[in-house]
Amino acid sequence: MIDTDKYCPEYLLSNIPEIFDIARQYDDINEFRKKAAEYVHTMQYETFNDFASLSEGRLIRVRDCAQVINQFFTFRSEEKSQFSVAQAISDIARNVPRPDLTPAFYAEIFYLFLGLHGRSPRPKFADYHLASSEMEGREAAIERSSQLDTLSEEVSKYMNRYSDGLESTSVARREKRRDHILKILNGSLENWYDWRWQYSHVMRDADKIQQLVNLTSDQARALRMAKTVRIPFGITPYYLSLMDEDPDSGRDCAIRAQVLPPSSYVDQVSEYGKKDRSCLDFMRETDTSPIDLITRRYPSICIFKPFNTCPQICVYCQRNWEIEDAMMPGSMASEEKIIDALKWIKEHPAIHEVLITGGDPLGMDDVNFERILAGVAEIPSVERIRIGTRTLVTAPMRITENLVNILDKYKQSGQCQIAVVTHIQHSYEITPDTAKAVEMLRSKSISVFNQLVYTFFTSRRFEAAYLRRNLTRIGVEPYYSFNTKGKEETLEYRVPIARLLQEQKEEARLLPGISRTDEAVYNVPGMGKNYLRARQHRELISVLPDGTRLYEFHPWEKNITRGISTHIGQDVPILDYLIRLNDAGEDVSDYETIWYYF
Repeated sequence: MIDTDKYCPEYLLSNIPEIFDIARQYDDINEFRKKAAEYVHTMQYETFNDFASLSEGRLIRVRDCAQVINQFFTFRSEEKSQFSVAQAISDIARNVPRPDLTPAFYAEIFYLFLGLHGRSPRPKFADYHLASSEMEGREAAIERSSQLDTLSEEVSKYMNRYSDGLESTSVARREKRRDHILKILNGSLENWYDWRWQYSHVMRDADKIQQLVNLTSDQARALRMAKTVRIPFGITPYYLSLMDEDPDSGRDCAIRAQVLPPSSYVDQVSEYGKKDRSCLDFMRETDTSPIDLITRRYPSICIFKPFNTCPQICVYCQRNWEIEDAMMPGSMASEEKIIDALKWIKEHPAIHEVLITGGDPLGMDDVNFERILAGVAEIPSVERIRIGTRTLVTAPMRITENLVNILDKYKQSGQCQIAVVTHIQHSYEITPDTAKAVEMLRSKSISVFNQLVYTFFTSRRFEAAYLRRNLTRIGVEPYYSFNTKGKEETLEYRVPIARLLQEQKEEARLLPGISRTDEAVYNVPGMGKNYLRARQHRELISVLPDGTRLYEFHPWEKNITRGISTHIGQDVPILDYLIRLNDAGEDVSDYETIWYYF
């Protein structure tokens, strides 16, 4: 349980009194800043000199907390954030009422100064992790192997909580669901495995969907409202078969969240609908589109978008602001625009890689898809073509022998690589049909990579790690883990950056190399990917009154250009996230080190 009431001024004053004692001594806030900086420096200096009593992990936390506190207290951070942490601490010390400060803010300050004093929580896996040994040689190796077994057993306990679509029970459950859907739609098994039938029966109507799957009252209401405010929406019959009849079981939570918009999302987007919907262009693609159908943010790669729809729309899609509806007629770009886009790519030989996306390019029929692929493949400078598609989980029957032969036709060994980049979100999405589609692609040496969007619904302990393990089992290589974009309407999906960092360093690192090789990134509007593995690409500059961490992201090209500004991004409060986990039945003590990932 989380006792939010304890995160209050009294709790801070009694548990981390030192910084407040200093604040009371100085009426001038600037003098307090100086003395606080001296105090932080002294704490770090003395800790590293008298290090014998602390583990190396705690020493590093002292260092990290000291750096963050000093950053919070700078004039530059206050200017960027328009908020003063130093003033807030001074007011708390003097019992000045601060109704703007929330328990999430107090929690951040508490854990930050707790870490500075080397009193941070014990890491969850400390009891299972590898301990130093006085042994040598074979004896040391045997001891270490035993520790690894214990650690792996603990990890397995977490992973065993999650279902995957390859389990026999899951397969049987989906077959039953499939038969139910076919009966309602008057379809046959032959229809089911025909991608054209799947596309022609994309479900958009809430009442019809309720005949096919058990929706919660909130899901049904949100779907009806989504149609009213013209939010692009659609589900393939195949994907509906992945949803369970007992939503309370929670097995299919991530699958439902992927496509069924929550009420909070619909309500927020309906407000946008009264304005210019281009405000949903979070990545500012309009500012990086030199010609229709093309987006270019980096020197050697461009995005080509000839088909502006999908068989199924992800709720948090970054391009749904320009998609009218699922499989909407007229979504194919005009011949003139396609020719102009291909000509533009050819006239820019610096571009060696083209990502064909949209929309989902495999929403096109084979004739149009081959026409697009051939046009890109014949450009001499193009060395790699990526196909961005989610059909491996929304309609895996789209990966036909004919389609695979088309991809193989334009693959030239040593000259032009063709790869499929998909988006499998949860291990429960992976089915024998998905595995078969991947195997067909790989049989023609078409590599398959996965991009995970790290949402709340995939963020429990070892949930994403379990996905990666199952991805590599079927031949899909983990590629990226995207921090959920900071869009207001997708607040229900967002996870603190600290949780993704914690997952990468405490969970993904325990997997074999091929299963953990994806890259954690934050997409910066108008700039592109910011790699979260390296702190030199960002700075935590403040924590706001509601407990939101404020990050300053640096442009990827900061060292090779002039005049490009940084991006200030607001995260979601860690305490709020932990409360949601608690409400979902998680033991939040499993996550306590989250406070020390910056």
